[in-house]
Amino acid sequence: MILLWAVCPSFFPRFDPTTMGRTLESKKKIVEELQKLLGEAEMALVLDYQGLSIKEMSDLRNRLHSNNGICKVTKNTLMRQAIDGSETWSGLESLLTGTNAFILIKGDVGGAVKEVQTFQKDTKKSQTKGGLFEGKLLSQDEIKAIASLPSREALMAQIAGSINAIATKVAVGINEVPSGLARSIQQHADSA
Repeated sequence: MILLWAVCPSFFPRFDPTTMGRTLESKKKIVEELQKLLGEAEMALVLDYQGLSIKEMSDLRNRLHSNNGICKVTKNTLMRQAIDGSETWSGLESLLTGTNAFILIKGDVGGAVKEVQTFQKDTKKSQTKGGLFEGKLLSQDEIKAIASLPSREALMAQIAGSINAIATKVAVGINEVPSGLARSIQQHADSA
């Protein structure tokens, strides 16, 4: 078969001996890429993606992209090698069974988790096995609690509103001192 492919590769388009299986070198590159992504991530979720179509996986990836999330599907053994020796990510070891998609999130953790949960409600096919945040294995309830947090933009708006309210009160208070003094002088002048 290899000889026939070498003579006429267009006749056997699906048979390409250069892409059959992963070489040790390509596996090392995948592990290095995973380690780099884990180094940048703040949180990791592990989803069982069994039953999801390519279109649905692309939809999940697009949803996560806007929230600085990445969806990677890789073999558990390669992920196991990527987290080997890392105190932060060693908790993922217990979740590395079955068909897994790894959601790696940096930045707006709450927004990305919301997107994953919205995707799961829409497709009704995938389940969250668990997650890891700052080295701590998360329960399903903790993951839901993170999703219920307001987004980073909403928190910044709340903080800005609070700071603006304080500044307004200080300005009104400072403005009130001369006004109060003027009223006191006027009352004193009227009574004399």
